[in-house]
Amino acid sequence: MKTKVNIANTAPKHVFWDMDISQLSTKQDKALIIPRMLMATTKESFLQDITSVEKLYSTNEIYVILKNTKERISNNVCRMVATRYSKPTFLRYKF
Repeated sequence: MKTKVNIANTAPKHVFWDMDISQLSTKQDKALIIPRMLMATTKESFLQDITSVEKLYSTNEIYVILKNTKERISNNVCRMVATRYSKPTFLRYKF
């Protein structure tokens, strides 16, 4: 993880609509922050969104957290992250 950052200045506010974002710790709450910051990403906004997350966390942290999250992350986001990091593809939902 990078240096101490106020997540309220970095993260998109709309994905943290249900909580006080200023109370989040980038270290203690990374399992919540990483998926939420990518929850609303699209193919068009992915590069910008993932770059914001990479300013806070290592690529390995991002990959592992997303692979194990229970948050509602789309399979498309999972594929884009795996491709970006040249890691095995994982899916959050299996049909």
